[in-house]
Amino acid sequence: MVGTRLRRMQIDGRAFAWRAEIRYVRGSADDHRCIRVRCWGAGKTSQALEADLLSLTWPAPCGTCSIDGVWATDDAHPTPRDIRALIDYALDHGWQPELTGGTFPLSERTHARFCLPAFVLTDRLRTPESEDPSARVIRAYEARLRREKPAT
Repeated sequence: MVGTRLRRMQIDGRAFAWRAEIRYVRGSADDHRCIRVRCWGAGKTSQALEADLLSLTWPAPCGTCSIDGVWATDDAHPTPRDIRALIDYALDHGWQPELTGGTFPLSERTHARFCLPAFVLTDRLRTPESEDPSARVIRAYEARLRREKPAT
């Protein structure tokens, strides 16, 4: 895991703090970058929003082996616009950042419709039996190719 720093943003007059930790999940075809995002909207003891974002980078570029032996396959990282979309979605779907303690997880299983241009939610960091990340990434890649295919 790479070191993280706390970042801040203002949304509609409310201050949010967030961090993004780079992790990896093993799929059937490759190891995939996964970013664990945690956000707080009312201080460090408030209910935290947590989402694991699976990078949709495919085909995986050649990587270099990190210290812990995991292949670093891409450099995808959520942008502030992605974090804003994540926060807006969570607020619309029940996250109450003013509550004290606990976590509001955005899971693949419950919130599968949520996606970002370069990421989808994954449960693989929490639940090894969740859907194969390689299959999801390859499906997204093939769908993108179909959308981008010029009309003949």
